Amino acid sequence: MTFSIAGRCARTGMFGVAITTSSISVGSRCPHARAGVGAVATQNITDPHLATLVLDAMEAGSDAFNAIATVTKGREFIDYRQLTAVDARGNTAHFTGKNILGTNAISEDTDCVAAGNLLSSEAVAKGISDGFTANPDAHLAERLLQGIEGGLAAGGEGGPVHSAALLVSGSQPFALVDLRVDWEEVGPIEKLRRLWEAYEPQMNDYLNRAINPTAAPSYGVVGDP
Repeated sequence: MTFSIAGRCARTGMFGVAITTSSISVGSRCPHARAGVGAVATQNITDPHLATLVLDAMEAGSDAFNAIATVTKGREFIDYRQLTAVDARGNTAHFTGKNILGTNAISEDTDCVAAGNLLSSEAVAKGISDGFTANPDAHLAERLLQGIEGGLAAGGEGGPVHSAALLVSGSQPFALVDLRVDWEEVGPIEKLRRLWEAYEPQMNDYLNRAINPTAAPSYGVVGDP
């Protein structure tokens, strides 16, 4: 049903998630990131609140492993959930319940953790983490996107995916990048790539508009010089 990657950029301190699935609007419930804290993906039979709890635990001082262990211990319906997390020190952790759908796998590498369920094969997870680590000097959003592209190239899901999302948290309490393809019959990852390529040149302009509008370029609309 879903494959994803949660990652950290050690150079910039950014955190983020890229994710794709067969169901609608994956970006509304599965990827989560918090400035200065970390990133979490919650998937399979999804409970978005689990991500908030894991991020809260990491913000309070837990590493990714202990945050997930604390949140999942004894929790009702936890065997239907799959969780991944990366913390501010680059530690990664994951949880996969007993009732996860189909073929599932995890792959951890430097500053990232990839996960999936209903995969075409267990090799997909390694394809995702390999894609993330292939170009360490790139922007985190690019690396995350290369991650799920690597998963797709390795076989992807057992069936078609229809939605995809890319979320990156920078230094501000709001997202630096929050791009979503809520439904495509074919090719949501490819459409997400086109969205990122269109958004990247404007990304810092939108950031400046929030931080210091006098440093931002004009909006390019009628009445704006």
